[in-house]
Amino acid sequence: MKIIETDRLYLREFVMHDKHELSKVLSDPESMQYYPHPFNEEEVKNWIKWNIENYKRDKHGLWAVILKEGDTFIGDCGITMQNIDDEKLPEIGFHVIKEYWNKGYATEAALACREYALNVLGYSKIFSYTTLRNIPSQKIAEKIGMKTYKFFEKNGEQQIVQVIYNNEG
Repeated sequence: MKIIETDRLYLREFVMHDKHELSKVLSDPESMQYYPHPFNEEEVKNWIKWNIENYKRDKHGLWAVILKEGDTFIGDCGITMQNIDDEKLPEIGFHVIKEYWNKGYATEAALACREYALNVLGYSKIFSYTTLRNIPSQKIAEKIGMKTYKFFEKNGEQQIVQVIYNNEG
């Protein structure tokens, strides 16, 4: 089921069958360099299960990102409830398979999720957070209009939180 559609992409709910394609990003050491480690097969399956639970509980989660041209799976993007400095907040997250980097897909998907979060789900603000080292994700957050909100420490590493409010879109 398509949740969001853009000019070049559509986002749909995960199914377990996505495990192989999703592992191309979640199990890749370069793609996961800002995570504690690349995911093994079980962790990829659990990622899909976690998102299916998110759909039921929150009516959103990370969705499969599909390139319309060729109906090609290229990663995930969506809105999850994250513990950000001891507060449960809606956060836009994304992962794109390496061969599709630097083509604007993450920005296009994140912008669509921003609009969905603010205009369909009715959130008054939406966040993004990552380690200070993850400059590419921070740049995408800036491209979709997010500004620095605060910093906090998680897993012994400094994190940056970015935000956009509903009236800033």
